[in-house]
Amino acid sequence: MAAGWGVLRSPGKRGTRRQETTLPDLVAQIARLGEELHAIGRELRRANEIQVHRLLTEQLDRAIDDPTLAAAMSTLSGISEHKRRQMLFANREYATILLSHRTGTIDWSELLGNLRVLCRNEVFAEYWERTVEHRRSLAAGSLERLVGEAVDTLMEELADDPEEWWIVGPSPEPPGD
Repeated sequence: MAAGWGVLRSPGKRGTRRQETTLPDLVAQIARLGEELHAIGRELRRANEIQVHRLLTEQLDRAIDDPTLAAAMSTLSGISEHKRRQMLFANREYATILLSHRTGTIDWSELLGNLRVLCRNEVFAEYWERTVEHRRSLAAGSLERLVGEAVDTLMEELADDPEEWWIVGPSPEPPGD
């Protein structure tokens, strides 16, 4: 078995000194390359998330400006054009805060702090109540599900004591962060 850890010689031109590399050195180089590729993959994923969010935000902005597009984009029924546009904007704000956490701009505590302030907004509170069914299909353990459950808790705390909304209790990191 020790023979497998011998010296490998790199092919080179005749008459030149060949570079010698051991198998453990090659394994270490491959491991470093793997780590670098993984980091590049994370950065590409983050860039793609930002790009998708930008596209969605552009669509939401157009829908907010044009009631006919708002009707095409919204799944909420029985609301006025004005209210639909408010709901789309509330969704846009929530998605932006969530993206900030996903991309590492804010940590879990900051995410909860931003959401705590957002939950005080009457339009957002109504949006959250009207979209409860939308969140039922979120995958268990997904970031979206965990954040949704956190917002539900924030809404309950706010309903219990609206004067104490600013009190920030312990907020453990979600699994996987």
